[in-house]
Amino acid sequence: MGSRRESYESPAILTFAAEVTFWRTEAQLNKLELAEKLGYTSQWIGQIEAGKNSPSENFAKDLDTFFKTNGLFRRLWKRIVETRHRIVRPPGFSHYLELEVEASTLRAFDVAMVNGLLQTESYMRTVLGRNQRVDIVDDLVKDRLKRQEIFVAEHAPQAWFTIDEYALRRMVGGPEVVREQLRHLLTIGELSNVWIDVVPQNAGYYPGLGGSFMMLGFVDLPDVAYIEAGGQGILFQEKSAVAEYAVLYNLLRGDALRVEESRSLISKIMEDVGR
Repeated sequence: MGSRRESYESPAILTFAAEVTFWRTEAQLNKLELAEKLGYTSQWIGQIEAGKNSPSENFAKDLDTFFKTNGLFRRLWKRIVETRHRIVRPPGFSHYLELEVEASTLRAFDVAMVNGLLQTESYMRTVLGRNQRVDIVDDLVKDRLKRQEIFVAEHAPQAWFTIDEYALRRMVGGPEVVREQLRHLLTIGELSNVWIDVVPQNAGYYPGLGGSFMMLGFVDLPDVAYIEAGGQGILFQEKSAVAEYAVLYNLLRGDALRVEESRSLISKIMEDVGR
């Protein structure tokens, strides 16, 4: 995701853009005149005011100096930095994360790639780093690694992960990254509260091919289900909708190998990678 998507979804960037336009207009300057006074191009000023670019710290300081705003633009820039890692999260995911840490059970099915809770850092960086700034990727990786601590927390959830074999064979980041990822699955699968099984390629068509999803169960709250599709995150809390995903998960697990058989398949795929 590049700066264009970031700008459309970032209230902090849009606020910065609106303030630049306000102060420029109040000073009775057009974009070219402001650009010449600050040492930038009029195109750059136009992109900033349209919210199509994230401003730099130096640009924010230059605006504060020129307009004598007592650090307004520097504070707005800081807010952009503080919130930038939230921009690339699908709507609905933040609420899901709040619930995830309270869950007593977790069930997940993944058809395209390894679930984020099971990913190694190298795998994460490949998935999260496409067309994205390094600093934002660092924030996203840090957050995802932090999420993985739930497996060893004091009240760790019982977690079941079902993965399509195609997801395990997908060359995410190259052979070495994939081998490391598969090795990690075998390791984390040794935890007493984590079970990983695989739907083999020869299963043919089965109910899970409609898409990945996750379910959370709680001691004192109703279960929820979460899916992502078309860049949107949807959290289901209605009992009927969640029940449908529970039935779907039970059905697709009928096509999965047993846990020990799945471990053998993961080891076999790890041997096949790069051949």
